[in-house]
Amino acid sequence: MSKRDYYEVLEIDRNASEQEIKRAYRKQAVKYHPDKNAGNKAAEENFKEAAEAYSILGDAQKRAQYDRFGHSAVGGQGGINIDPSSFSDFGDIFGDFFGFGDLFGSSSQRRSSSQRGSHLRYDLSISFTDAVFGLKTKIKVPRMDPCQDCSGSGAARGSSPIVCPTCEGHGQVRYQQGFFSISKTCHHCQGSGKIIKDQCKKCRGSGRVQTERVLEIKIPAGIDNGQQLRIPGAGEAGSQGGPSGDLLVVLSVGDHEIFERQEQNVFCSIPIDFPQAALGAKITVPTLEGKEIILIPAGTQSGSTFRLKGKGIPKVNGRGRGDQYVSVNVTTPKKLTSEQRKLFEQLSEISPTENKPLEKKMYDKVKDIFG
Repeated sequence: MSKRDYYEVLEIDRNASEQEIKRAYRKQAVKYHPDKNAGNKAAEENFKEAAEAYSILGDAQKRAQYDRFGHSAVGGQGGINIDPSSFSDFGDIFGDFFGFGDLFGSSSQRRSSSQRGSHLRYDLSISFTDAVFGLKTKIKVPRMDPCQDCSGSGAARGSSPIVCPTCEGHGQVRYQQGFFSISKTCHHCQGSGKIIKDQCKKCRGSGRVQTERVLEIKIPAGIDNGQQLRIPGAGEAGSQGGPSGDLLVVLSVGDHEIFERQEQNVFCSIPIDFPQAALGAKITVPTLEGKEIILIPAGTQSGSTFRLKGKGIPKVNGRGRGDQYVSVNVTTPKKLTSEQRKLFEQLSEISPTENKPLEKKMYDKVKDIFG
């Protein structure tokens, strides 16, 4: 019997896009899935036919050959070789069907029983100053480590795990369902491929025990709140000889009583009195590394900002640092001595009446409007 056109099988136009082909195949695979059509031979054939169609049309090169030469270019009447990797995006459809190699009769490799250990997270609080200049510190991390009594095997001393007789060490068992050869996790060994008859008493056969490990870590200068440090291999130990996971240290940086950080720059506000603002002065301001003298020009207004170049926070990569910005606020005394009041009154009498021209201008404008 001649094969149906692959576009007809997937119910799509010949100019369908890659995404349209994927959606069409997903629709057909779900519709004719064996789990929904147990014992239905026609559904099995439709499911297999849709898979074959997608294996060609889902590959740009094979699709071009098919469009030009038809079935003869991709296997003719004798069937085709299906690449299991073509179906990697459809794992949710196949569930326990471990790859299309099993579906179409190719051999599967032994499944590794070792697993990578879990990654761990450690939240570390540090001060503003420590974040600026960096530090070395020690942390205690609770984690799972290989059991020393059994060297991580899970078996009691003098014994060792044996090959699972059910799956013969593969960790999977195979069942035939229609034209499928389905692989599922072995219920006897839970996928490890090994059975422990005499378990280690300390770890109860798991091969791992709960410990608390002390680590010395280096916090780089310039680290910011919420940034993370990854320490490879410092997470939990893997099972059955698998590699350890990583440790993720998440930094929480405290506030500073004077400085406020914005990326690599720092900001602070300094009060000055009226004579300093009016006459100008040299004032001492705090910096991250001590004190610095800055010049306040005569006539400085409240809110003026001065920049101290290179006095900010170091960049984590070690290339330069930010700046410090000092904002000055002119303070008004709440209480005056009699001598101070007298001096301010004298100053008021001789000060230029800068607002009087403005007041006259506004008066003349109102007069013009209202006659």
